[in-house]
Amino acid sequence: MTDIQRVAVASRSFSRHPVLRAELQALYPNVTFNDSGASMSGAALVDFLKGHDAAITALETVNEALIAQLPDLRVLSKYGVGFDMVELPALAKRGIRFGWTGGVNKRSVSELVIGMAIALLRLVPQAGHEIRGGGWRQLQGRLLTGRTVGIVGCGHVGKDLVTLLKPFGCKILVNDIRSFPDFYKTHGVEAVSLDQLLAQAEIVTLHLPKDASTHNIISRERLAQMRPGAILINTARGGLVDEAALKDALAAGTLGGAGLDVLASEPPTDRGLLELPNVLTTPHIGGSSEEAVLAMGRAAIAGLATALSVEEFLATEKGG
Repeated sequence: MTDIQRVAVASRSFSRHPVLRAELQALYPNVTFNDSGASMSGAALVDFLKGHDAAITALETVNEALIAQLPDLRVLSKYGVGFDMVELPALAKRGIRFGWTGGVNKRSVSELVIGMAIALLRLVPQAGHEIRGGGWRQLQGRLLTGRTVGIVGCGHVGKDLVTLLKPFGCKILVNDIRSFPDFYKTHGVEAVSLDQLLAQAEIVTLHLPKDASTHNIISRERLAQMRPGAILINTARGGLVDEAALKDALAAGTLGGAGLDVLASEPPTDRGLLELPNVLTTPHIGGSSEEAVLAMGRAAIAGLATALSVEEFLATEKGG
């Protein structure tokens, strides 16, 4: 679509990136950036987007109530790989076109998973905690090499993680609502049920969207199914894990550790979970490497011109 007149960029990281700003303005001179750096929702987000016929959003919730107050909006392009915060039926109802590209930050996320796995296995959080408290002892951790890794969700990030784990000689189990038999065969991956994965994996890493079917999918009961000393990593979406149950399992020592880049509430409200010595927490940085930010921004810019109707978009997604 080439007749876009005014573009609003709600994303904070896009708005402060000089290269992305320049590239967007070269194509669409009339752009409003989020120069305040505020995280916007509700009325503030409506006020920011109002009067624009196209928008680039990131983690902002775009639902029917918001769209109803934006009569000029014709195109929404998504910055970032998840689109669970966008109510697609509401876009379809209004005929708003949707631009999105999957997998553009997959390496950024999968590298963070590898880093977290190694750090947690080698007891890096605990060692740092002890040193800051005046202690000094050599903790004996475990290698990533040869471990059994369970990947819950084998989409863009899950597949990329499989390739990164190859040099470590890990046994890889995957669980996904979709089947990728050719990929599994090529990479020696075993597809199993979620219950089997939790019971066997020494490291469980989550790569799922957040929706009604995945909310607290790692429940108290499922945490109890995990192997003693196992590691849980979530770099996908907050709300996939029952955090109260996770805190209990970590405090009791039934789980070896947790790596959390995402939390149910961001910024977090439960300091008790974050302050446990066997927890490694980062502030939703999985897709925030320099390279990923540039790739996501350029995909969002392209999405303004290549946006599809929601019906076309869903047909394309289901078709792979």
